[in-house]
Amino acid sequence: MSLGEDFAKEVRKIFRETWTTQKGRKVPEPEDLGLGNDAVELDGTVLYADLDDSTNLVDRYKPEFAAEIYKAYLSCAAKVIRSEGGVITSYDGDRIMAVYIGDSKNTSAARSALKINYAVTHIINPILKECYPKANYSVRQVVGIDTSKLFIARTGIRKSNDLVWVGRAANYAAKLCSLSPNYPSGVTSSVYSDMDESVKYSNDGRSIWEAFTWHDMNRMTIYRSTWWWSL
Repeated sequence: MSLGEDFAKEVRKIFRETWTTQKGRKVPEPEDLGLGNDAVELDGTVLYADLDDSTNLVDRYKPEFAAEIYKAYLSCAAKVIRSEGGVITSYDGDRIMAVYIGDSKNTSAARSALKINYAVTHIINPILKECYPKANYSVRQVVGIDTSKLFIARTGIRKSNDLVWVGRAANYAAKLCSLSPNYPSGVTSSVYSDMDESVKYSNDGRSIWEAFTWHDMNRMTIYRSTWWWSL
């Protein structure tokens, strides 16, 4: 059988095979699903944390320096996510994806975004300046969050596969990361409406978030923030 014939056989199998879908009670691991049309459905909140302008970073600086920036940012983001009950589902170069489930998933994800902003502003950048005083570089980043029903399937081939996350939340959370790093945290209105008051307002009653019209996404209303949550 030629490679092309093998491809055709596999594609026909994928398109014709009936899906077996189960309701999820936890964030699945790849081994929880088969490579056939096997899927898990769950209500989840997706967080993407993404370094801003990493292309400029790798173009202008030594690879060792860029790698240190990646490692510092992703390490802090990962520890924040886990401390808030999020499950890390993938690393993709300069960004990390995580999923939150449960009754407080939107509050936990939003607080994660604010804590990641604190880590960048008050820990990573000051230490970066201390260790590299001549480097004209500061870490800037954006965290995007959305919530929706998610359809999770295992994709790839034997011994080389991972999960694919199908649903609005995965798509929108990633797209939010393309917005200006002047507002390091962004959430959709679906997330904002289900967040606890503790992550909406400061101790003196000021709003942590401001409404913003996202023109590139059918003028939908999102909420963005420059605030942080102390670690």
